[in-house]
Amino acid sequence: MQKVKLGNSNVEVSAIGVGTWAWGDTLFWKYGSDYGEVEVKKAFSASLDAGVTLFDTAEVYGLGKSEELLGQFMKAIAPRVPRSQIKIATKYMPVPWRLGKQAVKDAVAKSLERLQVESIDLYQIHQPFTFLMGQETLLNALADEVKAGRIKALGVSNFSADQMRKAHETLAKRKIPLTVNQVQYSLIAKKVETNGTLDAAEELGVTILAYSPLAQGVLSGKYTSTNPPKGARQLDPKFGSDGITKVQPLLRVLADLAEVYDATMAQVAINWLAAQQNVIPIPGAKNAKQAQENAAALEFKLVPEEITQLDRVSDECTR
Repeated sequence: MQKVKLGNSNVEVSAIGVGTWAWGDTLFWKYGSDYGEVEVKKAFSASLDAGVTLFDTAEVYGLGKSEELLGQFMKAIAPRVPRSQIKIATKYMPVPWRLGKQAVKDAVAKSLERLQVESIDLYQIHQPFTFLMGQETLLNALADEVKAGRIKALGVSNFSADQMRKAHETLAKRKIPLTVNQVQYSLIAKKVETNGTLDAAEELGVTILAYSPLAQGVLSGKYTSTNPPKGARQLDPKFGSDGITKVQPLLRVLADLAEVYDATMAQVAINWLAAQQNVIPIPGAKNAKQAQENAAALEFKLVPEEITQLDRVSDECTR
C-alpha cells in the first residue's frame, strides 16, 4: 500500500483510510443490528492486513463508542501490529458549552483515554462553529496540545477555503502546519472542486481527507428506492425514487468500468477519488469483506479517458 504524508507534517499514512462513523453509531448506521463489535473488529484487522493504517474517528461517533472500540482493538492487536504503525485521526466538536482552553484540554484528554494512547496522530476541528469560543482561541489551545506532545498534527473538517486560510494563518504564527481539511467528496458531491476548497488546499499544502466517498452507499449500487438503507439514511432524498433515478446514468458507467477491471462499483468510485490530486479517501467498513474491498480499490488505475467520462456523467447527474 502506498504511503503519503499528511500535509506538511511528519505523519505518514496509507493512501486510503477507514472512516469509523459507523462503529458504535446506533441511530444513523444501526450499529448493533446486523453488525456489531465482532464485525468491526474484523474490519479493523482486515484493513491492517491489507496495508491500510489510517483510521478516522470522532468523539461524537457513537458518543465516544467509536474511539473506545479503536482503543480496544489497538490494544488487542498490539503484539502483532505496533501502535506506531497505526495512525488515528479523531475530531473535536466545538459545541456551545465549551468555553475556553481548559475545555479543549479536557476533550483531548478524554479522547486519549478512550483511545488508550499517549498521543493522537491527527486531531481535527469537526465543524467551523464558533459560538462562545472563537477559532483563534480554539486553534491556539490545540497548538498548546501539539507543543505538549498530546497531538502530532492538526487539521480541520468541513472548512471553506477562507476558513481554511484563516486557520492556516493562525497556526503559522505558532509554527505549526495545518495538515488536513476533511470534507465530503464523491462523484455526486463535488462542490469542493468549484468553491475554491481544493485550490486553497493545494496552495496551502493541506491534504484533503474525503469522507463519504461512496455517498453513504449510493455509489455502491446496492440500494434502490424500494430497497433503501436502514436507519436515518433512508430519510435522505438521495435514496428516494427521484434521487436514485437521477444517478442511474452514473451507476451504469460505474458498473461498466467495474466489469472492465473485475472490480466492484464501489471500488471504481473510490479509485476515481484517489486519482484526484492531494486526496485521501476514507470509506467506511462495517466488516472484513468491506475493508478488504476498500483496500483493493487502489490495485488498479483508471485511465484519463475513464476519469473524464466519470466526471462528465457525474456532472450531468448532479446539475
